[in-house]
Amino acid sequence: MFITAAELNTHLYGEVTIEIDRDTVAIANEAINSAIAEASGYLSAYDRTAIFAATGAARNASLLTFIKDIAVWHFIQLANPGIDLALRQDRYEKAIKWFDKVQSGKVVPELPYPAPDLDPAGNPIIPETYMRWGSNKKRQNNY
Repeated sequence: MFITAAELNTHLYGEVTIEIDRDTVAIANEAINSAIAEASGYLSAYDRTAIFAATGAARNASLLTFIKDIAVWHFIQLANPGIDLALRQDRYEKAIKWFDKVQSGKVVPELPYPAPDLDPAGNPIIPETYMRWGSNKKRQNNY
């Protein structure tokens, strides 16, 4: 697992975690899985299987922090004993902004790209180009 429930202690005190999940890790694990699924949608250009299979020091530190921020936000929705919800909401929004920047190519984290497809001879098939679609913001001219 990319993150364990015990690793959320960098973002929530242990007694708060126990208060919310009542000594079961199922609720925390569900919040972690939710966070990973949410983050995965932003990382489609990367090898998500390799990213989320990494453990320990092999994990990207920025990604780890932002996944924890999202997981904690999902986790504290159940109850909020002694939690500063405004801070948690700010951290959640910051994490989502970071993922938006990664998705748009403005931030390029050190994450693995997917392996190229192979032709029948075993040679990698290299795509001709990577094409991104988009347009400028709509203009409104007033005279």
